[in-house]
Amino acid sequence: MARWRCVLPVTLAALLAALPGWAQTVGGADYAPQYDFSEFWAVTDGRQFQVIVAGNPFPALPADEVKRRLLPVMQANKPRPNLTFTYETPPEEVRPSYRLVLVFDPANDLTAARVCSGQAFLKPITPGRVYVFGVYCRNDLALSQTTAWTQASGPDDPRLGAMFAQLFLVLFDDRRWRRFPFEPRFGR
Repeated sequence: MARWRCVLPVTLAALLAALPGWAQTVGGADYAPQYDFSEFWAVTDGRQFQVIVAGNPFPALPADEVKRRLLPVMQANKPRPNLTFTYETPPEEVRPSYRLVLVFDPANDLTAARVCSGQAFLKPITPGRVYVFGVYCRNDLALSQTTAWTQASGPDDPRLGAMFAQLFLVLFDDRRWRRFPFEPRFGR
């Protein structure tokens, strides 16, 4: 038994070290006091959810082509509500306006407040690495924000799907909904 205590951790460490190219990293998260997962669920379940993209992580491809190919990747790794990601703006102004903003290779001084007010500053792209700043906005208020990055060769790279899955788990965190020890469906 003592032998397995040593062999198992070493084996797992070796396996994880052998796959550094498959790693996805999500940075720290920040939630506004107004963030409420039940609100996110209510506005997205069974509806379209607007995504705004700034920057192009794959400059060898046209930006429209990258966006077109990223949409099914995001949809396949979407958060729990039955939502449909779309780039289309609503036909008429909706208030409050909920949206996800993805800024690829953001400038170091870009804030979530600036992103939600429609600003996006970019820095030069690092080839082979996708770095994204994700912000969930309601009107001009940033409800949640995080960053994520991975190595990827193109929009269809499977590592991108895994990165989006992790990004969405952090951006749309339902643990913040479960603040009390009782079942949330029975009242709040």
